[in-house]
Amino acid sequence: MTAPFVDKRPAYIVPTMEAGRDFILRGIEGEIVMLNLLRLRETADYSDHPDLAPAQPISGRAAYDRYIAHTLPFLEASGGGLDLVAEGGAFLIGPPDERWDLVLLVRQKDAATFLAFEENAAYVAGIGHRTAAIQDSRLLPLSGATPQG
Repeated sequence: MTAPFVDKRPAYIVPTMEAGRDFILRGIEGEIVMLNLLRLRETADYSDHPDLAPAQPISGRAAYDRYIAHTLPFLEASGGGLDLVAEGGAFLIGPPDERWDLVLLVRQKDAATFLAFEENAAYVAGIGHRTAAIQDSRLLPLSGATPQG
């Protein structure tokens, strides 16, 4: 009998201090769009945030939907928005064993506004839904660019 496949690649859930520093040093001016690639847990894991745990187990997608519902008012009040939420899947061009369940484009007024979310205690109070939902993620800050040529 063959052992089940175990993904030994590291998971990325929160930015490192170095990545945060590099983001700030990029000096992005004006509007910023965050490309989110999310791999969700089959069952949400609220062990780090039992105060947010529902009475019955829920899927990672359901937990992430709770995170979106919690976060959207803060995002909109800060001048940002949720521009896209889409189902992912396997790549057409990319590693055949890599999949992303959910893809989001989150627009922020500017980098400072994005960083200020971590200072907002009311926002931080619901971030455990995100942690419970996500198995792995990527976050790529995008800024406007014009074609060169």
